[in-house]
Amino acid sequence: MTKKTVNSDVLLANIIKGIEEVKGNDIDILDLRAIDTAVCDYFIICNGSSNTQVNAIVNSIQKLVSKELKDKPWHVEGTDNAEWVLMDYVNIVVHVFQKQIREFYNIEGLWGDAKITTIQNKY
Repeated sequence: MTKKTVNSDVLLANIIKGIEEVKGNDIDILDLRAIDTAVCDYFIICNGSSNTQVNAIVNSIQKLVSKELKDKPWHVEGTDNAEWVLMDYVNIVVHVFQKQIREFYNIEGLWGDAKITTIQNKY
């Protein structure tokens, strides 16, 4: 049985919607397609204000993507302490941070060659 492929743009839109539904903050999309050594096409980075909100964002994304696209992440890690949760959808990797942890690791700075698109909060 082969796994059906989900259009990256549709998956991207659903992940963003999942983040916004629980008021995730500071959403950035890093387009890594032009970087030869990139492990995926996109990083989506956002943050929550507590471990409860970080887990709520992760659950919202999983529920929405599952319902709309019948897809699930290949791998999820970090939900135990919910300071930095990584969700791997193969072509798109989602990083959900607590704000201070995001500032410390500075993923955007590490991938400085990527084209960054910031999504404005609707709330």
